[in-house]
Order: sequence, then structure tokens, then C-alpha cells
Amino acid sequence: MIFAAGFGTRLKPFTDHHPKALAPVNGKSLLQRNIEYLSSFGISNIVVNVHHFADQVLEELKRLSTDHLKFSISHEKDGPFETGGGLAFAAQYLDHGDDPFIVMNVDMLTNLDLLGMFDYHQKINPLATLAVTDRKSSRQFLFDEEMKLVGWKNNLTAQVKWVDGEVDEVKPFSFSGIHIIHPSIFKYMPDAGTFSIVDVYLNIAKEKLIIAYDHTGDLILDVGKPESLVKAEEVFK
Repeated sequence: MIFAAGFGTRLKPFTDHHPKALAPVNGKSLLQRNIEYLSSFGISNIVVNVHHFADQVLEELKRLSTDHLKFSISHEKDGPFETGGGLAFAAQYLDHGDDPFIVMNVDMLTNLDLLGMFDYHQKINPLATLAVTDRKSSRQFLFDEEMKLVGWKNNLTAQVKWVDGEVDEVKPFSFSGIHIIHPSIFKYMPDAGTFSIVDVYLNIAKEKLIIAYDHTGDLILDVGKPESLVKAEEVFK
């Protein structure tokens, strides 16, 4: 699943007239680049949630459609529902058996080896695996020595949320916007509403295993601001 429903306020003025999913990087939209990224690992069924300028995203998906790609549209007409609510709203496309699914943000570009991450997830078999790197960011997940999720911190406000009480020694990592999730997650989260996946993970981690996959050293770029689009064009050709 690709999260593409948000307003993209950090990318104004582009997002005053377009969805952030269509922000161009060297002639290709962020959406196209991430669809190509996923398909390079053999992924052919992709769910895309839409809201802000949904018609433009639908036109782009029509343009990118091939015999080998199947797109399912989760249209949040009354949204957007944020990351947690967006995931819940798309459950009908994702809640199938024991097969884990992959979720990623449309405004993150990376060369992360998705197969390596998937193998890691399958070996440990947590409820969710979060791709992270050791880099600076305004908000970070906190993990213990075994890379289990124990908290979250807003580095701008110093706000900290703990899974189950304060932990003395933690490792802060920045989220790369890519998750591998077991479908049973839907049993442990609200089935509707507007809420963040961060709060879902912090609540679930009290009972279920949420772990980090550290891919520090890979390219990872949050293309959420106009200046980061310029940077992306230098890195992603």
C-alpha cells in the first residue's frame, strides 16, 4: 500500500493545485517512482489511498497501469484519515490470511533492499517491522537493545510517549516510512476514524512484537518540502 491521501502542506505552493504524489523528480512523479520501486521487487498488487486532488492521482494510475500491475483505490472521500485511519479504511484490500503486506509513504524515496527487509521480517515474525535509519529528524521511534519498540519522541518539543513505562537505555532511530505488517494488526486497532499509525504501534507494542529494521547507509530521502525535491533530483536520476 502507498499512502498518497495527505494534503502535502509542506510542499506548497505545488500542493495548492496538485497532490504531493504527483510532485515531479526528474520527469517522474513520486507516485511513479515508488510504484516502480515496489514492482522492481516483484510486487504487482498495489493499494493507493487518495483524497487531496484524488482525480489527478487516479489519472496518473491510469497512465501507469500495465498488464502486470493491479491497482486498488482506497478513496477517503471524507478523509484524509491520517496513517492509522487510512490503513484501517483500506483493510478490505489488505486483510487476507497470513501474508504480510508492505506499506510506504509516497513522499519517501529510498534504495532500501525490500527483499532483505522482508526476509528479516519473516525470520523474526513480529506483528510489524519498521524500516529505520540512524539520522536526524524531528520525530523518532525509540527501541531497546533488541530493537523492540519502546517509545517515541518529538525532538522539537521533547515530548516522549512510552509503550510501557520509561526505559533507561534506548536507541533513537528515524522512520523511513516503510512498514511490513501482518494482517492480524486489524484486530488490535480501531476499525475506523482519523488517527496516526504511531499511536497504534505504541499501544500494540505492549503485547505484540514491533521491531526495527536498521538500513542505515542506504539512500533515504523525505521529499516533503520544495528544497528536498531539488535534493531528490540530484540523487534519484
